[in-house]
Amino acid sequence: MRKTLVVLSIVSLCFATRSFAQAEGSSYTTAVGVKFWPGALSVKHFVSDDRALEGLLNFWDNGFRVTGLYEIHGDINGASGLRWYVGPGAHLGWYNGAVYHDHFYSSGALSIGIDGVLGLEYKFEGAPIAISADINPYIEFNHPYFDVFGGLGVKYTW
Repeated sequence: MRKTLVVLSIVSLCFATRSFAQAEGSSYTTAVGVKFWPGALSVKHFVSDDRALEGLLNFWDNGFRVTGLYEIHGDINGASGLRWYVGPGAHLGWYNGAVYHDHFYSSGALSIGIDGVLGLEYKFEGAPIAISADINPYIEFNHPYFDVFGGLGVKYTW
């Protein structure tokens, strides 16, 4: 977790000199942040008004995982700044030797699967901050099982 906070701090400082004109509204183009459960670095970029690509880099004691998501966003009537999102994705991961879902992953074992996401995101009006809550169900292919990640996220937007 300490590594995640250090990397996030460095990334935030890199963008601190940028203009806040776009980020201070209720929408944004790009965001960098952290997600909790499991810990992840997040980068999200809108390719259109209602479509975004999000990349997650998860770290945990037994390895790491890279996830890519394609998200469709929609407004929630009567709730300015609040949007829902849903979409598919995929992941690749590597393990450092661990037992998970009753299967032993040897050191350097590859994890391949498909992912989904369903969540809510709130962009604060007048501040370059967005928060989110979502669930990320996924299926592993090489050692078949189903599980769910997700959690809370905080992002710096511009």
